[in-house]
Amino acid sequence: MVSLDVFAAEKLEAAAARSLLRHLPDPAGAGINFCSNDYLGLSQDPRLAAAARAALGLHGTGAGASRLVTGNHRPYMECEAALAALKSTEAALVFGSGYLANIGTIPALVGPGDMIVADALSHACMISGARLSGAEVMLFRHNDAGHLGELLRTYRTAFRHCLVLTEGVFSMDGDLAPLAAIAAQARVHDAWLMVDDAHGLGVVGEGRGAAHAAGVVPDIQMGTFSKAVGSYGGYVAGSRPVIEMLVNRARSLVFSTGLPPAVVAATAAGLGIIASDRALCARPLALASLFCRMADLPAPASAIVPVLLDEAAAALEASRVLEAQGFLVRAIRPPTVPEGTARLRITFCANQKEEDVMRLATAVRALRPRAGGPCA
Repeated sequence: MVSLDVFAAEKLEAAAARSLLRHLPDPAGAGINFCSNDYLGLSQDPRLAAAARAALGLHGTGAGASRLVTGNHRPYMECEAALAALKSTEAALVFGSGYLANIGTIPALVGPGDMIVADALSHACMISGARLSGAEVMLFRHNDAGHLGELLRTYRTAFRHCLVLTEGVFSMDGDLAPLAAIAAQARVHDAWLMVDDAHGLGVVGEGRGAAHAAGVVPDIQMGTFSKAVGSYGGYVAGSRPVIEMLVNRARSLVFSTGLPPAVVAATAAGLGIIASDRALCARPLALASLFCRMADLPAPASAIVPVLLDEAAAALEASRVLEAQGFLVRAIRPPTVPEGTARLRITFCANQKEEDVMRLATAVRALRPRAGGPCA
């Protein structure tokens, strides 16, 4: 074997010994899906499919170039206008993915000589963007606005600009950030607030997201269309000057080919549904609440319910037990979550049935897990 093959084989063996080896799952799945982020079931909605087909016929299969060259097709205009209206901002900008939105936006806003203070459980792409920026990065304790304030009081004046990063709904725990308290600290210390609301859009705040639910308007709101919207791509919403600056400075936008027109058209259709159908947006949390009541777990704040099993091997075994009963629930293990906090991450979607939710609750209760909660 060549040295690279030896290196790879050793890494795989080490991961397997710790029950951390991963495999791409069978696309056919195994049972009723309770681990998807398609919270509203819109990826299967015929209205999105119709919008995609129409755009495909008009604009073809690809964008052809970056948005600043020839890739800024008409569906982008419709999508960004719909998103800005939903987020109550002056403008919005669509990126190729949520990861690209974060690693492009954060370095465009801050750099060497600046300061970033991020929630300790911020998504990996936020941390990647922070590191790429060259700014000084500090972490505040998860959802602890008081600790954020301490860091800002101690260090803020030593830096030119300061960016505060947090998620609106945390992807592994399903808890909501205390955005009103965090926004207040940011205002007092002249810091900009950026909220990743990938798991809030379409689900909390009447579908408009965690910031709307908290009654705040962050300086920058970002997220993805790959979850509740049922399509693909990332976004940033904010003031018109900020969006125009990103068009000029966000490298992941400037140097990436635009999304296919059919994808963007489907996204615009999904945003329209979210804006108009509050009952649909309320259903995932209602199903999560039903499950938690039946499973004797704390009431959920979002469509995500963590069931902590601590060790990776225990989480894998629990996933297999549920699969044998007809439920698809993936085990989440380190490094996605910290050591000792392996869990089942159960998600609830509008197209699930109440009777299936109740059967799952009975099966999970038999596993005797400990209550879910922040994995800090």
